[in-house]
Amino acid sequence: MAATLLMVAGAYLLGSVSFAVVVSWLFELPDPHTYGSRNPGATNVLRTGRKLAAALTLAGDALKGFAAVAIVGWLAPRVGAASWAPAAAGAAVFIGHLFPVFHHFAGGKGVSTAAGIVFAWHWPLGVALSVVWLLVAFGFRMSSLAALTTAVLLPLGMFYVAGPASAQAWVSVAIALLLFWRHRTNIRQLLAGSERQIGR
Repeated sequence: MAATLLMVAGAYLLGSVSFAVVVSWLFELPDPHTYGSRNPGATNVLRTGRKLAAALTLAGDALKGFAAVAIVGWLAPRVGAASWAPAAAGAAVFIGHLFPVFHHFAGGKGVSTAAGIVFAWHWPLGVALSVVWLLVAFGFRMSSLAALTTAVLLPLGMFYVAGPASAQAWVSVAIALLLFWRHRTNIRQLLAGSERQIGR
């Protein structure tokens, strides 16, 4: 149990590294908490006009989600950790991104990190959800609508590929609910027809 708790704590700390903040600092850009949606994520960084910075933010946030789950999945059987450790690591890295201890608990919305987690759990599902995200995002030019669409499909997909007894499937429900909660302002704007499009 101690090994499991240590790995889960490590996943949370990794999730607490905000790549939007790190990349903005490297590119000498303003803190993403101070402009646009004030959300430390790739979409907000894109509002600076620096596409490379936005791409690196997206990649970094996705990679930390993937790395946390993959590393714990590899370590768990070798150190006698619980079988549900990879699922718990997914939850921990996601919560770390949303509520990062290194950034006063003001984190992002979690879309990129959730994608990385799903790729580590079941990469074909990750590919399918990424295709859906791209189709909706570029079809409607709204990242929030794409995120909400994939959030609905995420637990459905996990229950289908992993089964109802899977810890990952139930964690995916929690992730989907948190994604909706983090996008509550976007949902109101979508209903009002005032949601900003990608690139604007």
